[in-house]
Amino acid sequence: MEICGLVTDKNESVPLKSISVQVLVQDHVATVSSTLQYVNEEERPLEALFVFPLPADAAVCHFSAKIGEQEIVAEVQDRESARDQYDDAVSSGQQAFLLEESAESPDVFRLSVGCLSVGQNAAVTIIYVTELSVQADHSLRFCLPAVLNPRYTPAGSGAGIVSEISSGCGSVPYTLSLSVHVSSPKPISKLESSCSLDPLVFLHSDHTQATVNLSPGHMFDKDVELFVFYQDTHQPSAIVEAGVTTAPPGSLMRDPVVMISLYPEFPEEVMSSLATQGEFVFVIDRSGSMGDMMHHGKGAQMRIESAKDTLLLLLKSLPMGCYFNIYGFGSDFKSFFPQSVVYKQETMAQALKRVKEMKADMGGTEILQPLKHIYSQRCHPDHPRQLFIFTDGEVFNTKEVLDLVKSHAHSHRCFSFGIGEGASAALITGMAREGSGHAQFITDTDRMQPKVMQSLRFALQPAVVNISVDWTLPDGITVDTLSPPINVLFQGQRTLIYAQLKGESSGGSEGAVTVKYSLKDQPVTNQLHFCLKPTEETGLSIHRLAARTLIRSLEQEERSGAADVEGIRSRMVELSVQAGVSSVHTAFIAVNKDSRQTVKGPMQQRRVSAYAESDDDVYDDLDSPVEAAPEPQKDLLLQLVSLQKASGCWDLDATLADVFGKTEDELTNQKPAQVDGSVWATLLALIWLYGCKREQQVEWQFVAMKAASWIGSQKVGDLSQCVCAGNVLLGCQVTKETLGI
Repeated sequence: MEICGLVTDKNESVPLKSISVQVLVQDHVATVSSTLQYVNEEERPLEALFVFPLPADAAVCHFSAKIGEQEIVAEVQDRESARDQYDDAVSSGQQAFLLEESAESPDVFRLSVGCLSVGQNAAVTIIYVTELSVQADHSLRFCLPAVLNPRYTPAGSGAGIVSEISSGCGSVPYTLSLSVHVSSPKPISKLESSCSLDPLVFLHSDHTQATVNLSPGHMFDKDVELFVFYQDTHQPSAIVEAGVTTAPPGSLMRDPVVMISLYPEFPEEVMSSLATQGEFVFVIDRSGSMGDMMHHGKGAQMRIESAKDTLLLLLKSLPMGCYFNIYGFGSDFKSFFPQSVVYKQETMAQALKRVKEMKADMGGTEILQPLKHIYSQRCHPDHPRQLFIFTDGEVFNTKEVLDLVKSHAHSHRCFSFGIGEGASAALITGMAREGSGHAQFITDTDRMQPKVMQSLRFALQPAVVNISVDWTLPDGITVDTLSPPINVLFQGQRTLIYAQLKGESSGGSEGAVTVKYSLKDQPVTNQLHFCLKPTEETGLSIHRLAARTLIRSLEQEERSGAADVEGIRSRMVELSVQAGVSSVHTAFIAVNKDSRQTVKGPMQQRRVSAYAESDDDVYDDLDSPVEAAPEPQKDLLLQLVSLQKASGCWDLDATLADVFGKTEDELTNQKPAQVDGSVWATLLALIWLYGCKREQQVEWQFVAMKAASWIGSQKVGDLSQCVCAGNVLLGCQVTKETLGI
């Protein structure tokens, strides 16, 4: 396998010199334009390949190359004819550029830069559109990835993609500049980033437009993450985008397209009664790379240790009487129990003992076999299966994994967690999408626990069923919904619907969309009114994302063995060419026909990995564990949680007293006479959580709910007096009402 680093130990130069990125954020959608500067510093002509990552649901919509003073703009063509054209051009000494989606995974694109003569410069520009994901704090996240990890390929699989992606070592030999322009119907409240930014500049007094730049000197050693905060961002909204008058009549690109962003409102009384049933299966990546540190700052943990702390919280948060199991996987897999077991004190204690012994020692990242094993187990009636998958890696067979999850979508929900910079967005978002669940990315200094507990809250929510979407439009206008049917709705989650508006209105200028569903046997209705007049200055980003959504649906049809494969494929190519967005069956091709020259000497092949350096000898120790980290300080919250019984109570003992910074005698002496020791201990734990750890409530919310319900089931005399005594002992001021008893 050929491996060339960004900078070799002989210090050979790499053709890439700089990356310049412009981001235009429009409400929930971003258009990203990246320009890559190359120079051939070899002694002879060079054919270079550049491999780089994109967000999983991005749609590439422009690709051009400027060589010297001449610019070549690429066009989308059927993939095979684009490849043939590229090969013909290069062999006859013409400069050619080819951009195609990787067949193995849709978030990897390969850029063949073709023939560059000695000393020549080339600037390549790629533009893509993408949806921004909504975070727990209602911000929208944009990420420019710094890493394309070499993907793990099992021995003997013969997968082609790994040989295309190279590693490097040392510092990144190119520079990055990034500017961002944000516009929205809603006022912008702030922008935050994982990297240092120049101050935000508002362009209008109503704060609906703003610009910001990345501060100079960014080393591109980590992802660039931006978080956009709008006022009322959780409110539903609509953007109507005008089509192109030159496109064929009746086509997607000719008609206006509307993008509806929906947030279902769940009644408070439904949300307060979370499910007490379910089968919870936790699948933990134990490959060697899980031994890497979560980040390089003070107090950093190994990924596997962070996952173990998270498992502790999850296990303590499960409802009594549900079913659960835990799988570890690497090159093979192991489960704690032969099949899922009933959740009670004994099984929880057994599982926690096994969790403590878990290490990142199971080789590579092969997720398909454990999933097949889980799906082969029978489901328990009245206990819906909830799958939680944690991985920091990338697999060679993403599409096969997604097809498997999709084929079992009727019997489970899948919640996925990507850990670290190298987790595959296509794998993580794809598993959640196909499994009607939710995806989370845990990068750099993120704490894993709050994100995972948010997903557990989703898993415990009652399922929304009988979902229907109805349109009310003026006479003369019909609607063609392009998005697949909505099969899952969560509280606080955005759902995007793309639709093509056909025909001419005979009068009215307003439309409405009504979403109905059943929640715990109660009918719920949400309605949004929107103006049919196109929103100004959106370009064609909504059309392109709509085309991308349709193409993705067709790809799934094709993979699921539909009868008319040829018809589906030609519809995909037609859509892709018309909208100018990439698909698995098309590619962008550009040939500089004026550059015909004889190529002297053999052609050099250079493989350049995008955006970041990785470890040297990456394939030899891709998944080998790193040496043990220094013992971090004990986390008092995790200590307290680890002492809770499965039923929700605590014992009154020295280990509990230690968490509060007290002795066992101090706890016992202050106990009101009429109160049982376990009730007193559990009450103190609740008071401490609400009084000292309020900011981490998302992590201990279920632990506290179990504790409160356990106390409620006990015979307690004067509860108010007990709470007062507990407040005095712990130096807190928590009311009985706050504790939810």
